[in-house]
Amino acid sequence: MLARLSIRDIVIIDRLDLEFGPGFGVLTGETGAGKSILLDALSLALGARGDASLVRAGAERGQVFAEFDLSPQHPAFDLLREQGLDAEPPLILRRVQSADGRTRGFANDQPVSVLILREIGQLLVEIHGQHDERALVDAATHRGLVDAYGGLDPLLQATREAHAALSGARRDHQEAETQLEEARRDADYLQHTSDELDKLAPEPGEEERLAETRQRLMTAEKIAGDLKDAVEAVGGEQTPVQQISAVLRRLERRSDDPGGMVAPLANALSSALDALGHAREVAENTLREAAFDPLELERTEERLFALRALARKHAVTVEQLPALREQLHGKLVALSEGEARLAALADAVKKVQSDYRTAAIALSKARAKSATALAKAVNGELPALKLERAHFSIEIETEDPEATASADGVDRIVFHVQTNPGSAPGPLMKVASGGELSRFLLAIKVALAGRGSAPTLVFDEIDTAVSGAVSEAIGARLQRLSEGGQVLSVTHSPQVAARAGRHFLIAKSDAAPQRVATQVTLLEDDARHEEIARMLAGATISDEARAAAGRLIAEAR
Repeated sequence: MLARLSIRDIVIIDRLDLEFGPGFGVLTGETGAGKSILLDALSLALGARGDASLVRAGAERGQVFAEFDLSPQHPAFDLLREQGLDAEPPLILRRVQSADGRTRGFANDQPVSVLILREIGQLLVEIHGQHDERALVDAATHRGLVDAYGGLDPLLQATREAHAALSGARRDHQEAETQLEEARRDADYLQHTSDELDKLAPEPGEEERLAETRQRLMTAEKIAGDLKDAVEAVGGEQTPVQQISAVLRRLERRSDDPGGMVAPLANALSSALDALGHAREVAENTLREAAFDPLELERTEERLFALRALARKHAVTVEQLPALREQLHGKLVALSEGEARLAALADAVKKVQSDYRTAAIALSKARAKSATALAKAVNGELPALKLERAHFSIEIETEDPEATASADGVDRIVFHVQTNPGSAPGPLMKVASGGELSRFLLAIKVALAGRGSAPTLVFDEIDTAVSGAVSEAIGARLQRLSEGGQVLSVTHSPQVAARAGRHFLIAKSDAAPQRVATQVTLLEDDARHEEIARMLAGATISDEARAAAGRLIAEAR
């Protein structure tokens, strides 16, 4: 419920702090005292359109604070959590309106957009009056009220789930159909390119391997001549091995070597022969390892250049060619299997279409029963509201589920009224007058009795231009409504005010020379009795008016 409302510098309100309680409360006062300003300020806190004219003259900004006592499980907290904001009771909505037209919104002192503020406000408070259009014009609202009255949430949820499945199946079918059409248009290109890639059969990492082989072969080509010369020098016909061997043999036969003069030379020549033999072995091994095959270089370059040319043709890297090949294979497979897959998806659409139809028809049948019951309940309230010759009905237009599907079903629901016998029924807002509209609205809200309503209901002068008997009936129904939630009513009717549990008097007082300000006082006992007598008698309160006020209060109790 709305627990507290604080207003700062709004129109003719300087500073105002109000505490509300549960049940039924009324706000009364002379015309022009500021009742409408109070509701404008509350609406501002709930996300209504801002206006620089709301700021009190001479002030830089105006502010409104609305504090609500709510269960931690209230949907308003879920909405805050969806926005990534802290959501702990109590909930305080704050709106700042600057004199330059700028406006800011806060929820529990956390900045929020005006749109989010409005969404939260719609979950907390409904403000209704003679010219209210929000709850009565929008056909979607009518449908929601019928659903709420019949407790149709499970059927509605089943329909929404079936609609989500149908939308998904239709989307999958459409995507498959689009892909198949594209594949058909590109079939020749796909086949040609796929054959081209299959012929070349690129492998992952192949470009790097080919480039390394090419570099090795080109290097081998350059050093092959030098390696052959080295082999020839240490092992060919010009090698000194034979001469050195012959000299070494002659020296080794010298047994008469005086003083060992020949031995060091023989040892040196023997080492030279060993070194030349090792050099020959190394040279021959190196030549074999660096063997240059011109045909292998040609084949390597041919494949490397072919891969790179194909990559350029398809605007990819050589490394991406294997993936492109697989992708084209997939498209060709999809093309060959596309017809079968498309047929399977079409069957899936038919299946979920049937599921949606079943759910939507079940919801429609339940709505028809709920609408009949709601219309009966509303019509039962009309005689006491002096609308005994009027008739309330609910028109349901149901479309074909095969042709039309929405998440909320296939029903369009509009509230109709017939104000007099013989007249043609029509949409409520077009047929009912201002006074009739407010009474129809009250009858609807009483019939709903808390179902499909915000926890706080505010009625703005819905008892205007009605008789005392009708005012009495309106007061009784507002009192009954307050048993299931908080009800606040701005009223000029003493019959309505007498039934309230809390009575606030709105009046203007002098705040400074040449300036007045709105003040609000919670009336107790004698003061409340006197205010109801004033509402009955006018400017001069008579003893008869006081006695009548006492009777009204007593009867209300």
